[in-house]
Amino acid sequence: MKLNSIDARGRSCPEPALITKKALQGNPEALEVLVDNMTARENVTRFAKNSGYNVEVIQKGSDYILNLKK
Repeated sequence: MKLNSIDARGRSCPEPALITKKALQGNPEALEVLVDNMTARENVTRFAKNSGYNVEVIQKGSDYILNLKK
């Protein structure tokens, strides 16, 4: 399965979580989310876990890659 990806870097909260929510409506099985700050990482992770997703966080430089999977 190819993982869809969204880039939420440079966006202020709650925008990354809202973008993630919208993206999950179209692809409910898995999603890769790119964020560039700790607050966005925490908010998207919390939203995803509350929505029933497992979240894997990978730090790459100053960015975070969040892999969300059902």
